[in-house]
Amino acid sequence: MDIISGINITNIVILIVALLLSMSIHEAMHGFTAYWLGDDTAQKEGRLTFNPFVHIDLYVTILLPLLLIIVGLPPILAAKPVPFNPSRLKYEEFGAALVGISGPLTNLLLAVAFAPLLNVLSAGSLFYNFTVVMINLNVLLFVFNMLPLPPLDGSRLLYAFSPDPVRKFLQQIESLGIVFIIVILMLLMPIIGPFISNISSEIISFLV
Repeated sequence: MDIISGINITNIVILIVALLLSMSIHEAMHGFTAYWLGDDTAQKEGRLTFNPFVHIDLYVTILLPLLLIIVGLPPILAAKPVPFNPSRLKYEEFGAALVGISGPLTNLLLAVAFAPLLNVLSAGSLFYNFTVVMINLNVLLFVFNMLPLPPLDGSRLLYAFSPDPVRKFLQQIESLGIVFIIVILMLLMPIIGPFISNISSEIISFLV
């Protein structure tokens, strides 16, 4: 699955704008969901906003995905995690699971919302290309972030439904830090990459 049809300055700008928009909404929804469930940690740290500059990290949000796309690999897409305190949430681990999946589900909803625009926009126009990127990118964000690997959002479902020994193991993995996780994901990409691509392609085919 190709997010962009070719590498040129226009397509790169489209991808960056779509990435900033999609990931900012994704991260903000984590914060809003936590706030609605009783935790104001994200609010106190100024993360209840759609301002992309509050959520992005230059290296893992922009440079790393672009580099991987340019060399033909599935991008690893990440932003600064929105902080929340699971002990302050309603429904305990299930509340944390809701916070976790709210981001990816928002990306899926964005893809669903943009899909009908392809029927009314002129093929090849700037807005048409942007819409194509938004659909592809948000489906990719949904599938990637739902992987049950800490610290990805899908791992919160494992936390909610796993026994204590499994939760402790997941916490140990998450404590190793984002750089370690990125390295592990890149090593596993020959296995994970085709899975992400195939599932994403099926969802996109259904939408468009």
